[in-house]
Amino acid sequence: MTLLIDQNLLQEQNTKQESALTSDYNALAEKLDRSGIQIDTILEQAKQFTVAVPSWGVGTGGTRFARFPGQGEPRNIFEKLDDCSVIQQLSQTTTAVSLHIPWDRPKDPKELRQYAEQYGLHFDAMNSNTFQDQIGQEASYKFGSLTHTNKAVREQAIDHNIEVVELGQKLGSKALTVWVGDGSNFPGQQHFKNSFSHYLDSIKTVYNSLPDDWNMLLEHKIFEPAFYSTVIQDWGSSYLAAKETGERCLSLVDLGHHAPNVNIEMIVSRLAQFGKLGGFHFNDSKYGDDDLDSGSINPYQLFLIFNELTDIRTQDPSYSPFYMLDQSHNVTDPIESLMYSAAEVQRAFVKSLLVDRHALSQYQEDNDPMMAQTSLKQAYNLDVEPILQMARLQTDGAIDPVSCYRASGYRAAMAKARPTDPNKTGSGIV
Repeated sequence: MTLLIDQNLLQEQNTKQESALTSDYNALAEKLDRSGIQIDTILEQAKQFTVAVPSWGVGTGGTRFARFPGQGEPRNIFEKLDDCSVIQQLSQTTTAVSLHIPWDRPKDPKELRQYAEQYGLHFDAMNSNTFQDQIGQEASYKFGSLTHTNKAVREQAIDHNIEVVELGQKLGSKALTVWVGDGSNFPGQQHFKNSFSHYLDSIKTVYNSLPDDWNMLLEHKIFEPAFYSTVIQDWGSSYLAAKETGERCLSLVDLGHHAPNVNIEMIVSRLAQFGKLGGFHFNDSKYGDDDLDSGSINPYQLFLIFNELTDIRTQDPSYSPFYMLDQSHNVTDPIESLMYSAAEVQRAFVKSLLVDRHALSQYQEDNDPMMAQTSLKQAYNLDVEPILQMARLQTDGAIDPVSCYRASGYRAAMAKARPTDPNKTGSGIV
């Protein structure tokens, strides 16, 4: 397997920290044992946990006002996979990459698949793009795509999604994620019922083209770029569309696509209860769809979401939703942010495994709110960093991925190998 970070450097970095880690791990093992929890059982589950990284996430993001290019950012899908491989090598939790088409459309799918496989990577859900016009495109999506009043525009958007599915088959993917920015910016601009009907018709056509072993994931978003109304604006609309479309059409929950203070963990429970929870885009937010690093603002909410997911898996061990990071890194090194986020998602997962579910269930039945929330906080407040670090050590990753990455000099090397084009403007969203 090809490794871009010198394994000798990685081992040297780990050696400096291994003694302290062993001490911390043993202390945590003793603490957990007093609660009847075997740390090695939790460790094995931590080692199996994975979350996909977005191909576009390794580039520098921007805002509606400006974008400030980062040093050595990838210029094509192959260089993106190089960066994704570094994230996987150091974190050992990101074996899959999610592609966005046409941003990442390869000339030769077989070549791209083989390039990924040399790094031990595979492709997760494919993402279509009908929220912006592409070069050579006949019709514009300015006033919608899958919901447009013009049938020809809708057919163009449908054809694009089907093309993405066909490409995904060649790459080994098993799912299509559909998000559209369709909606309106002014009252009266759009007929609500007709636009939703157009969406349902379009989605059903795409769904009928799916291979039998594929899923379709419908992603909702409360606003932007349509600020007055959005066709698929909340989990209710997503659920209705998925229910109307077919068994393998599911809802995808992006943590940033909700109104402030919405109870996302309850949405997770509701969708799962009725068999329509298909996957997640993990990120964090302070004001809206900020696309901040996972766990950077509200780590307790992330834990509560995984508390629901672990409860679901306790009842149905075969349940396996799609997990993916979906973030925009405007001021940080994208590789560092994605490694940090992968660890935070894994951390929430591990903490959810420590909840005493029997006790929690009894507190709920007894209507004991104090002890019910205390049982959650006992798991949440526990420092599980030694488990995450040991999981990385035992899978040939880095005990401290960010410090090892910085010591490797990878970003400086890429700055020389991938010079920034001085003729490109820094304005505009990415």
